[in-house]
Amino acid sequence: MKTIFVTGGAGFIGSAFVRLALENGARVVNYDALTYAGNLANLEGLDSALHTFVKGDICDRDAVHAAMPDKCDAVFNLAAESHVDRSIHSADEFLRTNILGTQVLLDVAREKKVRRFVQISTDEVMGSLPDASDDYFTEASPLQPNSPYAASKASAEFVVRAARETHGVDYVITRCGNNYGPRQFPEKLIPLMIANATNDEPLPVYGDGMNVRDWIYVDDHCEAIWLAYELGRAGEVYNIGARNERYNLDVVKAILDAVGKPHSLIKYVTDRLGHDRRYAIDPTKAETELGWKPATAWEAGLTKTLGWYSTNGDWVDSVRSGAYQDYYRNAYPDLSR
Repeated sequence: MKTIFVTGGAGFIGSAFVRLALENGARVVNYDALTYAGNLANLEGLDSALHTFVKGDICDRDAVHAAMPDKCDAVFNLAAESHVDRSIHSADEFLRTNILGTQVLLDVAREKKVRRFVQISTDEVMGSLPDASDDYFTEASPLQPNSPYAASKASAEFVVRAARETHGVDYVITRCGNNYGPRQFPEKLIPLMIANATNDEPLPVYGDGMNVRDWIYVDDHCEAIWLAYELGRAGEVYNIGARNERYNLDVVKAILDAVGKPHSLIKYVTDRLGHDRRYAIDPTKAETELGWKPATAWEAGLTKTLGWYSTNGDWVDSVRSGAYQDYYRNAYPDLSR
């Protein structure tokens, strides 16, 4: 039986990955700081015989050392400060967690003789593609981050690469586009729009809404991460994309149509600083080397996502309370004018 160490495993993608790993027969040590986006409710129903949760910060070297099993099969680093808007307001937490935290994990993984380090990155490290072009991100695309968040994730990739060149660490890096699905914190586009539409609140859309993102259902992303761990070549990067480019505005309209609410709820707000115009991933390398392809079509994934949020109102209400309301008012001041 494989034993793996997963960081950020109480978050959106992390909890989905933990579920997949358990289904694949792994024993999981789940390490999460339970900051605003981490939620123990995301882990309800997991097999306690195979899943161990440890609360801790990846920047705390002693805590990481105490929690990480000796000679475990892999470390999966899904812990990250990940919201671009928050990084614009304050970059400090992003630089600390995403760069220093990654270095701490690498150091401890070497001490513990971990077999493979899997770094979960983002397509945002490659910057922005030309609007209405036929260009796509590949693994050879230059790293040109345009936000503090993206810069911190690009830096983390360099830290991981250096660990191999200097110390011989066996690693793979995966870069993915925009995820959607159950249990996603509602600062992200799709759960934010679902929650606001459900409550007949304005749906804030940055700029003209014509920014393009490549959307992937979270379980498909997690399957690709697992395959990269099992089959990926050491020292390689794998771009994970569903070939599902959509304008943000079209995503918002699709949600409104699905819940039967009028497009008049859309409220255009001041554009995000440094807002990347277009992301689009060429996943050919993952498809050919890993034998991976997404199993969930956009329409089916959106239907499943809407269904989960509609039947888990208590979860939504709990994460939208308290500090989230302060964040929301600061993020969208246009809505209060």
